Amino acid sequence: MDKAQIKTFGDDLYEALVRRETIAPLTEQDPEITIDDAYQISLQMLDRRLATGERVVGKKIGVTSKVVMDMLNVDRPDFGYLTDRMMYATGAEVPLSTTLIHPRAEGEIAFVLKHDLNGPGISNADVLRATDFVLPCFEIVDSRIRDWKIKIHDTIADNASCGVVVMGANAVKPTAVDLSTCGMVVQLNGEIISTGAGAAALGSPVNCVTWLANTLGEIGIPLKAGEVILSGSLVPLQPVQVGDNMQVSVGGLGSCSVRFV
Repeated sequence: MDKAQIKTFGDDLYEALVRRETIAPLTEQDPEITIDDAYQISLQMLDRRLATGERVVGKKIGVTSKVVMDMLNVDRPDFGYLTDRMMYATGAEVPLSTTLIHPRAEGEIAFVLKHDLNGPGISNADVLRATDFVLPCFEIVDSRIRDWKIKIHDTIADNASCGVVVMGANAVKPTAVDLSTCGMVVQLNGEIISTGAGAAALGSPVNCVTWLANTLGEIGIPLKAGEVILSGSLVPLQPVQVGDNMQVSVGGLGSCSVRFV
């Protein structure tokens, strides 16, 4: 794909984000699109956001469960970027009507780094040493692709379908909890709707961050001290609407809540 087409697709996705509209799947518009093309498109979309004053504060990992990998016919996760305007604190009201299109919430564990991670060659032990603390969070995913008709190329280009993030407040050292076996419970309007465990994300959320550090390291991109890294969902996606209240609780890590208005 030439640079002009990459720019056009990235601009189209950015305009869809701003206008809260959807566009036809990129894989329908250009069936020859590659994974590398998709990441270049995502960077063009990100550049448009940064030009308005947003700044990168972290990264997200997606497609970490076997179910989603099978759905998208891939054998590896993907990643996107987090900006400051995407971030909310626990207990926040997220204004769906002005920020998102077709939101779906998923519970995750967020890593906040105290040291850079420069791959390749990063191990799980390196990730744990570089992590300041972990905490529960919600990622509210959203797609600028019409009717969520996405292939892996579409979601990568669309910043890994990231919408906004709601961060918990109970910071815990990553070695204080077994992140593979810790249990997650998600409630919607007071009712338990799903449960999961750390192993749902590539066997452990730590594995996910290690994968990201090494994958980005191969192209010269570090994970930086102070960044937030979302390690992937441990539960199924939950569509949400105005008026919904959600809470995610993780054993040993506490909880995080959000209300949609």
